[in-house]
This record gives sequence, C-alpha cells and structure tokens, in this order.
Amino acid sequence: MRSRQSGFTLVEIAIVLVIIGLLLGGVLKGQELITSAKIKNLANDFNGISTAVYAYQDRYRALPGDDAGATRWPQITSAGTGLGDGNGLLGTGATRDAFNAAYAATAAPETILFWTELRLSGLVSGNITEGQPVNAVGGILGVQSGAGNPTAGATQGLGGLVACQTNVLGKLAEAMDRQLDDGKPDGGSVKAWVQTTATTAATITVLAANVPSTTYVDDGVTAYTICKQIL
Repeated sequence: MRSRQSGFTLVEIAIVLVIIGLLLGGVLKGQELITSAKIKNLANDFNGISTAVYAYQDRYRALPGDDAGATRWPQITSAGTGLGDGNGLLGTGATRDAFNAAYAATAAPETILFWTELRLSGLVSGNITEGQPVNAVGGILGVQSGAGNPTAGATQGLGGLVACQTNVLGKLAEAMDRQLDDGKPDGGSVKAWVQTTATTAATITVLAANVPSTTYVDDGVTAYTICKQIL
C-alpha cells in the first residue's frame, strides 16, 4: 500500500500569497501615512510659530524674548529669569543668541525667553521652566535672528526671525523643503545643515560651518537642521 504525501494545492498557495501581499501593502501604506503625518507636523510647527509671534506682537507690541516690558509677569525680572533688551533681535546688542541655546533659570538667552514669554501669554503650551519644545521627530524647535551658521546664533542667507528644527532625516527634510519652498537645501527661504549626530538641545553640532548642504541624503541615518525664515 503506497503512502501519500499531503501538500498545498496551487489554490491554497495563491491564497497565502494574496494574504501576504495584503499585509505587506498595509504595512507599507501605514509607514507612508506615518511619514506624511511627520512632514505635516514639522511644517505646521513653522507655521504655528509665525501665528504665535504675530499674535504676541499685536497684543504687546514687542518681539517675544526681546520684550523689555515682560515684567508684566512676575516670573520675568532682570535679576531672575532674564529680561529682553528691546533691540529687535533675539540676543544682547549685536550678539545673536543661538536657536539651540541651553535653558538657564537666570540670565536666560533671549531665544529661551522667547518660549517663556509665549507660554506666559498663553499663545503656546508648555511649562515656563522648559526650554525649546520637542518637534515631531524628537529634535528641538528653536528660533533666532538670522545671518550665518545656526549654531553661531544665526542662519546664512536667512534674515529676520528664523525658526530651526533638528533631527530631521533626509527623506523628511527634502519632502518638507519641497512642501514649503524649492526642495533645495542651500536655496530659497528654507535651508538645511547636516548634523554630526541626531541629538537634542545644545549638543547639536552642524557640519560645514557656514555652508548649507547641497543635497539631501536619504540613508535613514543622516540628520539635518532645517531653518526657515518666518518673519
């Protein structure tokens, strides 16, 4: 009596392949949706800052962080959490504070006071004892006055009030640049600098001191600091 070996029929194999295809399609679509959401959130962070600053200026006739009249709040004093000098820049005199300046409870940089005063005014959320907020990719969202290298207190080719975000991987950076500007890291109103490491706060280091990157690298590792002129 011969033994018979059981196996899958062509129909069963076809059904399994279809199921695998549907699962892979769902995973890939889910990843695409997550990526799109991150790009949208990063772009909205830039737009949200503009809205908050305009509202603050309309209400107090000053730039948040540089507001010499911020003693309207008891938490802001010249000897306590610091006070802006009202010179129209985020910094002391001609010296611009960097967007990623470290939080300080006393003599705080104006780029930190920027967030403190927006929070005190109720225009953005967060604790006033915190520094810059975290963006959608775990980096920081900071603001500074423009011209030069981001870590030197300014951003080359971008004047006025400039917002910067860190830890943005190449794929997200390029997509956001295309959405907001021209898709070129060294041109237009959005520029990008390569980071030495994907890290946070004042430890961010930008390569090629005063020169934005010329291309975006989508390798899943290279992170960028993206800056945009918002006012």
